[in-house]
Amino acid sequence: MIDRNPVEMDLIPQIRSRWSPYEFSNRPVEAWKIKTILDAARWSANSFNEQPWRYLLATRDQPQELAKLLSCLVESNQTWAKHLPVLMISLAKKTFSRNGKPNRVAVHDVGAAAAQMTMQAEALGLHIHQMAGIEISKIRQLYQVPDDFDPVAAIAVGYPGENPDLHEDYRKKNHAPRHRKPFDEFVFTGSFGKPSEIIK
Repeated sequence: MIDRNPVEMDLIPQIRSRWSPYEFSNRPVEAWKIKTILDAARWSANSFNEQPWRYLLATRDQPQELAKLLSCLVESNQTWAKHLPVLMISLAKKTFSRNGKPNRVAVHDVGAAAAQMTMQAEALGLHIHQMAGIEISKIRQLYQVPDDFDPVAAIAVGYPGENPDLHEDYRKKNHAPRHRKPFDEFVFTGSFGKPSEIIK
């Protein structure tokens, strides 16, 4: 396990090793592992068991589908993601199926599913890099996405490794130091902005 994260507490190995690389091996990802990480997402907690997540999926053994999905990423993400063996785009259903009312937490639940997928991927020796940089209108057009669904993010999946064709700018990002906000900037008690005593 690569310990890239300067954590303060004794976190599980999957969190300690999780990061979003720009460089992946060209090794294909086995179909059973793809299905396993999708099953992890499937069993994520969600409001009223709506399961609002949907995924567009393409792999290297379907080159036309992979190129189609890759074209839905912004150009800067295409630059490095074109080397990936697996790409996905997540979508969120905006309303509850049971009553048609807006699902205020749909995107939250899709994010929770993505986190669970990511932890399972780490346990299987894979890395995931999620991307906000997607072409939403293009996704809607190319995949005939219903109005009740919003594209959320792209998800790159692959094995860790080196890619000699990776642009130098992304290689530098790959090795840049990582940091996170201190606890007192995001955990409050009593009022917003007042750091909680428990984190001191």
